[in-house]
Amino acid sequence: MEDKEMLQKQADTIRFLCADMVQRANSGHPGAPMGLADIVTVLSRHLKHNPKNPKWLNRDRVVFSGGHASSLVYSFLHLSGYDISLEDLKEFRQLGSKTPGHPEFLDVPGVEVTTGPLGQGITNAVGFAMAAKYASNVLNSNTAKVIDHKVYCLCGDGDLQEGISYEACSLAGHLELDNLVVIYDSNNITIEGETNIAWSEDVKLRFEAQGWSVAKIDGHNFDEINAVLENAKNQTKPFLIIADTIIAKGACELEGSHHSHGAPLGEEEIKNAKKKAGFDPDREFFIPEDVKARFECAIQKGSMAEDEWKKVVENDLSSEQKELLEALLNPDFSKIEYPEYKAGENVATRDSNGAILNAIAKAVPGFIGGSADLSPSNKSELKGMGDFPCGRNIHFGIREHSMAAIANSFALYGLFIPFSATFFIFSDYLKPAARLSALMSLKSFYVWTHDSIGVGEDGPTHQPIEQLSQFRAMPNFYLWRPADASENVKAWKRALQMSAPSAFVCSRQKLTVLKDDRAYGDVQNGGYLLAKRDGAALTLMASGSEVYLALQAACELEKLGVKANIVSVPCFDLFVEQDIEYIDRVVDSSTKALAIEAGSGLEWYRFANEVISMKRFGASAPADKLFEKFGFTIENIVKKACELVGATYKETQSCNA
Repeated sequence: MEDKEMLQKQADTIRFLCADMVQRANSGHPGAPMGLADIVTVLSRHLKHNPKNPKWLNRDRVVFSGGHASSLVYSFLHLSGYDISLEDLKEFRQLGSKTPGHPEFLDVPGVEVTTGPLGQGITNAVGFAMAAKYASNVLNSNTAKVIDHKVYCLCGDGDLQEGISYEACSLAGHLELDNLVVIYDSNNITIEGETNIAWSEDVKLRFEAQGWSVAKIDGHNFDEINAVLENAKNQTKPFLIIADTIIAKGACELEGSHHSHGAPLGEEEIKNAKKKAGFDPDREFFIPEDVKARFECAIQKGSMAEDEWKKVVENDLSSEQKELLEALLNPDFSKIEYPEYKAGENVATRDSNGAILNAIAKAVPGFIGGSADLSPSNKSELKGMGDFPCGRNIHFGIREHSMAAIANSFALYGLFIPFSATFFIFSDYLKPAARLSALMSLKSFYVWTHDSIGVGEDGPTHQPIEQLSQFRAMPNFYLWRPADASENVKAWKRALQMSAPSAFVCSRQKLTVLKDDRAYGDVQNGGYLLAKRDGAALTLMASGSEVYLALQAACELEKLGVKANIVSVPCFDLFVEQDIEYIDRVVDSSTKALAIEAGSGLEWYRFANEVISMKRFGASAPADKLFEKFGFTIENIVKKACELVGATYKETQSCNA
């Protein structure tokens, strides 16, 4: 490769910017950024991107899966002309800066996805490649290539050791994602020492077995790096580049040492390294003018590439393609024809949810998703809409964790609104990715069916207990547990308006559709007063299947002279965000409050004096037997309510709510 002297100067500039950032912050990870500087320098010459428009649809996506190498990300973005200043680099890891400890999508222009938890980024890269593959299949024609970009991912040993990477990479191989290039920074170092203390697999054979093409290079040889990146553009499979590198390349005493992974190098070490490379040892954050000019070629190159792309969109797309592109970019939720349900019908919310998914998909072409091998049980199939990569039903296989991380990438891609589905109990497997969707405020939807001990005979391994409380505790994540099919419809209408992820926790068993004669508020507020009684001494609060149970119990209580208000809380997270005036009108503080939920229910004590909830794991038995055993009966609710308000309990003839 020509101009190796300039390449070396560019790479060293990145190295010392990273070292200076970590040193000034007295915190961070200099080793990986310095080891990857040569690769990123050459990669910068192959990328199709526009620093002045980081959201250009047909840009190459670059994912830094090892988010601890954030100083490398910020140095590259600054040098390339993104809206990150030298002052921002100097504020590395400081409160309110554009350069946080790990790359954050919402805060840093040019960062494609929030990374940090190892394995997430490589899975996000698979998701971006899948999104691009589907987009190209529906938008491209013989005369117009709207989507033809690549997805590049830089990852390390830690990413590949995490189980999520196995899930994602096997799916990528199965789908033959030829637009995906993963560069594996193989420096043989972890925090504790050399990787061989815990890892000895043959990564090349592993990826070849999963259907990838694999190449091995010296990660510090500019010719080899350039050649393999040229080769990457013509692959027919996902492509893994195993780059042998030296951690903290360019340092003196600490080059190759695991001590360089997560701590500043020290001022003397940095000065000696700069001196060895021909840089002024006393200058911090120094960028030679010729280096700056060379990196900033990306601005003109990217602007021209985007202009050419706009001409293709304007001149070469058919009217149908333009119409579809517009619908993908700007979905119109007003066109959705939701299913309607009559009071008294018996419909499992997993069934109503399936009908809602199909109604949305019919009106919104960017609505896409699938299940972790459970679509018949989740009712999540989009009927008549084909299978990915040409259709909108994605078969994730039994890969819950990667499914959610892949959905995050679809939400970030710019054209799609994704959903993913599994049993509620298996939300445990995907929680890290769900947490990141909340952190990034993504419009990504989760369908979690089989919501409680109502699962029945499958027993405690499949019956969620603590999961409702767990996800309600997560900031910026909205968990909906509708009481019936009509609440389910209203929940989706509200969720689609929000810039945050929502999860729909749905029943296996059939639930009675309630009369829509609300006393105050509505589903859109997260909780509402379903029934109000003058002179009420009690408020019964519930979600999901337990709302109808509360109504039945209130009927019995009234026979005993105890009047009860009924509050349905389909989305606890949204309800607690309402102003105090609204909450006080829904939950009358002059009454005693009793909450009922077939889960751990700890959060209900925010409003309730007592909670009828699960105090242990479930059991294997028919659902009705389990609800009886664990106290989710009209009789037990009436007894507890009477104790709470000081009324005398006696059996009455049951009535229908």
